[in-house]
Amino acid sequence: MAERYRYDVEILHLLVSPGHAYFGRAKDGPADVPTLDAGTAEVVAGKGIVGDRFFGKAAHMDAAVTLFAVEALEAMAAELEAGPFDPLATRRNVILRGAHLAPLLGHDFALESGDSVVGFHGGRPAHPCAWMNEVLAPGAHAAMRGRGGIRCRAISSGSLHSGPAVLVSPVPLDPGQAGVPSVLRPGRLP
Repeated sequence: MAERYRYDVEILHLLVSPGHAYFGRAKDGPADVPTLDAGTAEVVAGKGIVGDRFFGKAAHMDAAVTLFAVEALEAMAAELEAGPFDPLATRRNVILRGAHLAPLLGHDFALESGDSVVGFHGGRPAHPCAWMNEVLAPGAHAAMRGRGGIRCRAISSGSLHSGPAVLVSPVPLDPGQAGVPSVLRPGRLP
């Protein structure tokens, strides 16, 4: 049996948006797209978050759900002497507190939220776009490089809920970065 590391985290925000807000020229401003900071988000294996702009889009199946650690945003605000920044402005789907996400790239992991367990595969980094300079602060685009979160494929269906959650990882996450392991136990990921 493979080891699993369990980290107590908090889901701060669940962003569901039916359209893209950041396209075209930044000087024209973002598109007026309704954005829902949902208390609950339904995730469907192989498709993403129901109602989101990437749901069921073939080109985005391996990266339909984005996860982002709010600690990275807080560090950027401090470095840029700006903020506080609105986490929803990053347009990431799942904003977490207490999770260092980079080690999850290339691995299957899960979020236990409420009475549901949702499995993900960490596909690739979520690179920031130049819009971050407009919607967060000048210099935010460069500051966000390398810590913009991760893009994931949903590998099991379930519900995510705002509030306390557990991140179940097959690899240890650097507790100095964010989150401290709550329990180490053997087992298989969903």
